Amino acid sequence: MTKTKKLDFRPNDFVVYPAHGVGKIVSIEEQEVAGFKLELFVISFDKDKMTLHVPTHKATEVGMRALSAPDVVSKAMSTLKGRAKVKRAMWSRRAQEYEQKINSGDLIAIAEVVRDLHRTDDQREQSYSERQLYEAALERLTREIAAASEMDEDAAQKQIDDVLVSRAAAA
Repeated sequence: MTKTKKLDFRPNDFVVYPAHGVGKIVSIEEQEVAGFKLELFVISFDKDKMTLHVPTHKATEVGMRALSAPDVVSKAMSTLKGRAKVKRAMWSRRAQEYEQKINSGDLIAIAEVVRDLHRTDDQREQSYSERQLYEAALERLTREIAAASEMDEDAAQKQIDDVLVSRAAAA
């Protein structure tokens, strides 16, 4: 078993787990699994009513990371201001790419999905799957911006909406 670099997280730290978004480390505990002692991060995702146990030595490998720095948050916000880039590929292929970006845990990639799938009232309506992907990306983006900027999710949501609305007005 290879030892990967152990991340320096403490209880009450917010972290980003790529497949689930922002969670809070509740504790670090030791458990015995198949005769081996394992040190685990216990991460709570309150919104999803879910708790995840991640071995501390595997955290980097699975892509767990600290919240984005303020410069990454502002870069994500300016990504939202950009022009939507919709490829002419088949929807199934695009949906797959969007899904990968959302689950990458990369804030800027998630902002790209929100930007590309955002619709204003005068644009054609989204399909069910487009709306699902858009809402998943928007939720991840909102949660991380809220946690990284130490604001509540409603304030972060309003900030994102303002950027999207101003972009639509400028177009």
